[in-house]
Amino acid sequence: MTIFKPLAADDKVSTKTLLHEAIPITGTILSGTYVDGAGDPTNIQDFTHGMFQSVYDYPYLSSSANHIFDISVGYHSTSSLYTATTTTNGMKAKKNNIYNQMAQILAGYDKDGNIQRFDEDGNIVAGGFKIDNAIFMSFSRLLVKDEIKKGSFEMTLGTNSTYGSPFTSMVSVKDYNANNQYKVNSPAGEYGILYVSNSVGTPLDGLTGPTQQACGLLYYQAGVAVLNSALFMAGTGSGDAGFLSSSVEFNSAAEDFEAVLTGSAISSSADDLRHRIQNIQFNNTIELNSTVYFCRVKHNEFNYSSNPTYLSGSQIRVKDKATDIPISYITSIGMYSADNQLLAVGKFSEPIRKDSNIELTFRARLDY
Repeated sequence: MTIFKPLAADDKVSTKTLLHEAIPITGTILSGTYVDGAGDPTNIQDFTHGMFQSVYDYPYLSSSANHIFDISVGYHSTSSLYTATTTTNGMKAKKNNIYNQMAQILAGYDKDGNIQRFDEDGNIVAGGFKIDNAIFMSFSRLLVKDEIKKGSFEMTLGTNSTYGSPFTSMVSVKDYNANNQYKVNSPAGEYGILYVSNSVGTPLDGLTGPTQQACGLLYYQAGVAVLNSALFMAGTGSGDAGFLSSSVEFNSAAEDFEAVLTGSAISSSADDLRHRIQNIQFNNTIELNSTVYFCRVKHNEFNYSSNPTYLSGSQIRVKDKATDIPISYITSIGMYSADNQLLAVGKFSEPIRKDSNIELTFRARLDY
């Protein structure tokens, strides 16, 4: 009577399946949905260390709250904004530390052991413009899962110059064609280039040439977006120069983004940035690895049951006459280790008849 049957090499196969979820983050969640009596958002958490601000989908003191992302700003020590920042009010050292910490994780080190700056087009060897003044958005692992799906990221930002009506003029930030043009020269995994264009796909205000300009980097496995502060500044659209014809008012005091970066705390900068975000959306990716085992039962195998109740007075219960063929009913499959230790059990919804006239193949899948 067959009780155990070893699996051969061709009885198993490994597969990988990628599952995706659509993740929408609306501007109403980022600011205005949950407020206290004073009108302050209750789903935004600031910390005493002042290094970043956390955004939740519900008041953060509630047990139902889910962390969405963290937001921070920083600059390299070679940036003109670093030089212009006042040490007391502008958190000069902290903003520089934020930049260096994110850069060493996402961009890594050069051959001389120096932290590399974020490169606008990802081509580090060729040089080119660097992102020295950056906005960092680190998305929760709860949303990103294993990684952000390439080519699915989109952020809509308000760029109207007036603080009170930010969304009269808007731009879109996307990782265009990232499936074919993503980069792999990062210690944090794969990343793509973020491009900015206006809502109708024409060149941005004050610029000529291509309809899309590189404006940041998106690290897919790390779930981090690095945006160039030039998104909100006036200039020619190259390097740290702005993409707009005129700078935008970032707070009720009509300060532009440069003034905010050099004279405000990180939490204040994050508040002003959230005021400009209308929508964020992307698809996440869940990598489901599976091993499929084909359990093959030949006609002369497993026709008898090992269950003690299969016999009654030394007679097989399912046989009325001695000439009847033996019959068993398979109710489950057990997967055992090499030393016959039970590792997993698969149950059938109903018993499967087995006799010497029947051959079966069961497909058992283990997901991990």
